[in-house]
Parts: sequence; C-alpha cells; structure tokens
Amino acid sequence: MAVMVRAGMGLDPWDVFHQGLADRLPFSFGITIVLVSFVVLLLWIPIRQRPGFGTLANAVVIGLATDASLALLPVAPNVTVGVVAMLLSVPLNALAGALYIGAGLGPGPRDGLMTGLVARGVGPVMVVRTGLEGSVLLGGWLLGGPVGIGTVVYALGIGPMLQPLMPIFAIDKPVPAAAPAGLTSPA
Repeated sequence: MAVMVRAGMGLDPWDVFHQGLADRLPFSFGITIVLVSFVVLLLWIPIRQRPGFGTLANAVVIGLATDASLALLPVAPNVTVGVVAMLLSVPLNALAGALYIGAGLGPGPRDGLMTGLVARGVGPVMVVRTGLEGSVLLGGWLLGGPVGIGTVVYALGIGPMLQPLMPIFAIDKPVPAAAPAGLTSPA
C-alpha cells in the first residue's frame, strides 16, 4: 500500500477512500485504515462472515505497517520509477492477498467482505472484488482522495489477478484423525 502511495500514480480504491477520510479526520493514513477495518467488520454481520485471528491481525497490522512504511519510503523520484512501482504493487498485492486468504486464518476485513459476498452467491471473485473496488473508489473520490492511472489499473486488475491465485495458495482444511480402536462410542 505504501509503495502505491509513494509511486504517486493514484491510490488503490480502498486507499483513495482511506486518504479521503484521513484528510478529514485527526488521524494518520494508517490509523484511518485501522478504523475503517473495524467498520467494515460490521458489514460482515448480515452476510454471516466470521473473523479469525488473521482478520483481527490484518485489521490492525496493515494500517500500522503502512504508516511505518510511509515513514521509510521516499516518494518516487520520477514518473518512470512511479509507473514501475505502481505496476509491481498491483500483482504483489494480489499475491499477498491470495497468500493470507489461503492461510485459512481469516481474511482481512475488506477481503472477508469479498469472500463473504462470493460465498452468498453474489458473484465470482472477479466480479465482486471489482464491484467493491468501484464502490469505495466512488466514495473516496467524493471525499477528495487521490485518483490516478494507478487507481484504474488496480481497480480493474486486482480481481482478475486474485481469482486464479486464491485456489493455488489455499491450504486445505486438515482431515480429522480417526479415533483409535476401542475409543469410539456405540451408535
């Protein structure tokens, strides 16, 4: 997320929303991300999505790590570096998302909203993710968040990149071990 911010080519749609809010709140960009994470978790209730340890860790760690990374990363020195950074950040974000969703410890708040809607039959990952990205992009743009070519690349690219990666990195749930002979209850 911080690489995309420093690329200066526009933020991903959720970050357009986060930045638009951060500009109106007395919080840093990262703390705004944390606060939005917990609001998004409330949207899980009607779709019966359940958080895991990874969900809660993501809700806090992503925002704090973004603030720390922004403090360390310089702004892209020129357009070429900005374009390369932006083009690398989208597939790297898709890979990171597929890895942590696949770990089975609970998706992050925004990805859990996506996976919950997919599980409820709203549509495939590609369609649901792109729809969510478009919705928060509109809200972020209305709040004055920075939109650029990187925003469009991310909004149109993340769903199609994430959909084929998720099954590759999904860890199958372990099969329960059979009870040792003599320890089973009678039927």
